[in-house]
Amino acid sequence: MWISEINLTNFRNYKNQKIILNNNVNVFYGENAQGKTNIIEAIFLSSMGKSFRTNKEKEMILLNENNLEVEIKFEKSDRDGKIKIKIGNKKEVFVNGIKLKKLSELLGNINTVIFTPDDINILKGGPQNRRRFLDIMISQLKPNYMYNLNLYLKTIEQRNNYLRQIRDEGKDESLLEIWDNELAGYADIICKYRYEFIEKIRNKIKKIHSEITENKEEIEIEYITECMDKENYLKILKARRKLDIIKGFTTKGVHRDDFVIYINKNRLDIYGSQGQHRTAILSLKLSELKIVYDEVGEYPILLLDDFMSELDSKRRNHFLEKIRNTQVIITCTDKINIENKNILIYNVKDGKVTKEN
Repeated sequence: MWISEINLTNFRNYKNQKIILNNNVNVFYGENAQGKTNIIEAIFLSSMGKSFRTNKEKEMILLNENNLEVEIKFEKSDRDGKIKIKIGNKKEVFVNGIKLKKLSELLGNINTVIFTPDDINILKGGPQNRRRFLDIMISQLKPNYMYNLNLYLKTIEQRNNYLRQIRDEGKDESLLEIWDNELAGYADIICKYRYEFIEKIRNKIKKIHSEITENKEEIEIEYITECMDKENYLKILKARRKLDIIKGFTTKGVHRDDFVIYINKNRLDIYGSQGQHRTAILSLKLSELKIVYDEVGEYPILLLDDFMSELDSKRRNHFLEKIRNTQVIITCTDKINIENKNILIYNVKDGKVTKEN
């Protein structure tokens, strides 16, 4: 799986830009705020249907323009394809010229694994960062997961609104049963997907992390949820109903799930050093890479947004050894030396991309 061509129109700081890529390593370098990350964002948008940087899609439209267009041409072992996304007053998504009715139909056409400097916060930050990591990974491989997650979040919103109506307007409390049953059904599906993928990570990450740390560290990952089955979650919702009414929101559910990583039996988020956090996120992302390969039979496209600067030379070299059969898109402020014959280097300046070699 690899991207052969990117076409950007009125996207961020690009008026009109065509970029031809190779199927191995592509390096985009230049000073900050020139448009490097915008290229990564365009690819991610074509993969997931949304940005990893903003929820306000109109922010991606070039200043003083009314709409944008991103077109990505890709090749897989069994077919070629083209994804086009238009954003203006509304968003339209096309795959091979056919307009999609649901965004979930886009998922799985282009699989990506993304590294950004902010990814250190997946493990250092709050549970929402780790849930987002799981949501992105699972959605690409199991579009039904995103469908059920969206229904769950919509139902949570409806339940929360009714909780406040019970509290403030004295509405009938028994009607919560309707939302509780729907919520528990969706939660059961979501939880099973997450548990399955945490198990897949567990099976990959031990070996990867042991190799990176030269057998000095043992890594473990634990999934934390209270919604392992529908009946149990229904009991929790019923038991916490009075508290939920007082607070005006649903206090328990898969929207509060988490996972914890241990290094040598110690919790990483509490006791881990900066170096251990970097190595753990590296192991986590490489595990994701391997899982995608196992699921679809092809390596995903690896998006490295200024991530190489986060690694010392030893970690960087080990990482590059692990991704030999993967198309890689790298952004950085300075040219980096990579021992690879098949590499393209581009300079990015003022929203213009120039191939150098």
